[in-house]
Amino acid sequence: MSRTLALLAALALASPAWAQPAAPAAPAASTTSLQGDQQSWINDPHMHAFYDLTVQAFAAGPAKVDTARFQTQSYALFAAFGASRGMKPEAMVDHLKLIPGQVVQIAREDPQVLKSYPNFVAAVFGPQ
Repeated sequence: MSRTLALLAALALASPAWAQPAAPAAPAASTTSLQGDQQSWINDPHMHAFYDLTVQAFAAGPAKVDTARFQTQSYALFAAFGASRGMKPEAMVDHLKLIPGQVVQIAREDPQVLKSYPNFVAAVFGPQ
């Protein structure tokens, strides 16, 4: 009987019909933004204008930023940005309403953010 078990074991190991299918390969790791494709926003002239506006707001130093004026000017840019994308301007402003205050805080904490547009993009949109 032990010969029969040995034969069955050998057949089980050798037979592809009895073999378990190979596990599917794990997908390659990748990072995906929950925001979707941000490149069209990053490349948009309105975002470059927002960077320029931020640099101008900080021209006299972080302590001298007129936050209310910066917010008003940012909202005007955001409204134009929304309209350029076929959205209601008010909807885009509502979507981005916290960004000016956040940008002021970020730039005060790390002035390097304003040294270049890529630095600004990394701070506002996250690493690309």
